[in-house]
Amino acid sequence: MNNFDFIIIGGGSAGCVLADKLSACGKYQICLLEAGPADKHWSIHMPIGVIELMKDKVHNWQFNSVPEPSQNNRRIFNPRGKTLGGSSSVNAMLYTRGQKEDYDHWAELGNKGWSFDEVLPYFKSTQHQERGEDEFHGVNGPLNVADSRSKPPAHDSFILSAQQAGFQLTDDFNGKNQEGVGYYQVTQINGQRCSAAKAFLTPNLHRTNLTVITSAQVEKIITKDKIATGVCYKVNGKSHHIFAKKEVLLSAGAFNSPQLLMLSGIGPKEELEKHGIPLVHELAGVGQNLQDHPDSVVVNHHNRSDLLAFRPKAAWWSYKQALKYFKKKRSGILTSVVAESGGFIKSKPHLSRPDLQLHFIPAAFDDHGRNLKMLFNYGISLHVCLLRPKSRGSVTLYGDNANLHPKITLNMLEHEEDQQDMIQAVKVARSILSQPPLSEKNGKEIFPGNNCQSDAEILAFLKNKANTIYHPVGTCKMGNDDMAVVDIHLSVHGMRNLRVIDASIMPTLISGNTNAPTIMIAAKIADEILADYAD
Repeated sequence: MNNFDFIIIGGGSAGCVLADKLSACGKYQICLLEAGPADKHWSIHMPIGVIELMKDKVHNWQFNSVPEPSQNNRRIFNPRGKTLGGSSSVNAMLYTRGQKEDYDHWAELGNKGWSFDEVLPYFKSTQHQERGEDEFHGVNGPLNVADSRSKPPAHDSFILSAQQAGFQLTDDFNGKNQEGVGYYQVTQINGQRCSAAKAFLTPNLHRTNLTVITSAQVEKIITKDKIATGVCYKVNGKSHHIFAKKEVLLSAGAFNSPQLLMLSGIGPKEELEKHGIPLVHELAGVGQNLQDHPDSVVVNHHNRSDLLAFRPKAAWWSYKQALKYFKKKRSGILTSVVAESGGFIKSKPHLSRPDLQLHFIPAAFDDHGRNLKMLFNYGISLHVCLLRPKSRGSVTLYGDNANLHPKITLNMLEHEEDQQDMIQAVKVARSILSQPPLSEKNGKEIFPGNNCQSDAEILAFLKNKANTIYHPVGTCKMGNDDMAVVDIHLSVHGMRNLRVIDASIMPTLISGNTNAPTIMIAAKIADEILADYAD
């Protein structure tokens, strides 16, 4: 079979939601194409496997940026999911939505229908909140949202220290007010990861009108007279062509969606000419407007053994914790997302809303967790990221070949205000770690180190060590200006039967983790699509 009503490119958070909602009525033939393998590996489903997934080249694209001038020419690591569920199968499972103002700002930019009050119903309808239903939370949706079953004691100490530093306690980052410190809720069910695949796709694989093809590398979108008609993809080196009677839906993420548009001849004219790609439709904004949360980590030696560390006492503690997973209905350290606690705080008291996000880790952490030598220390780490950075990057091409990685230029901390804000962020993180009870067991600071005190020294540290926190958006932004790629229905400007539906359409970065908003986006547009084709 090579004719479908809808072809979905990308089996990530958005693609899984689209596949579920569009196939549910039984009226349409749906084909979902995913570049990675099926989501069968243990590390996807056991939450602590998130550590292994950072190094996994099979289920993780493991993109790297170009050498970044604003980061001392370092290549910045950008992990992205390459399996059913996409990045929801490899992320830290934190469920956050951002702030009301984020979505109201989208609407103020001219994106009618995208205000917070208009998108909230989709957040609610897609989730099952184990705490129950209220004004901000829904039940009976596919995505299970739960309290963590693993809360190593160091997290309680962090929360108390943050309160000592003057930050309020909250038990819900997705309620009326995001501000505060506390425990995150996680996308887990019965102590296992609840990815978008597990929530929206796996339960529906029996549907006869839903075809899922894995290990399918899409090479280009087939077009005729600026109408998307199908997709060319490869499996095991063999090319295939399939065709869409209604629409092609591109949900490959903030890096791969603009890459595939350009490989298909849709994008900036100069970029396509550079690689000899025939121009189908000139669209200057494709690949532009890249945004991500810049992040830094303050790390301390810490004198306690109930931490994640390669030390005898810590290993014994972890072993006893691990037994809980098998003996006590999946609880304990193997259900850990590593960063169970954190918060959304103001870097300066006069701000109207939080501009920083915290992730606390009960381990000495470096290089995205890939520097295992750090775990020979008893330590604690506090991530701090800037929620609304002003720096902008881009996604372009290395060549006319879908097997090449996209060319990612982050320009992280290029804007001077971002630099100043992140210097302040490091100071705030240090102030929290210096409060009791954490301070009572702290040893020497590992990063940035006691010799790093002045603003100039902290900025030098940031240029040497800062990274992103894996929330890329904006490269096919929604809007009606010259750099917009899609309209409010996420249809590509100037094209027919082609939509982009994923985090790349966000005109501005939301104030939090981006998985839940991506699911919301797909659910909203799926309803619009069904309404468009209703009899």
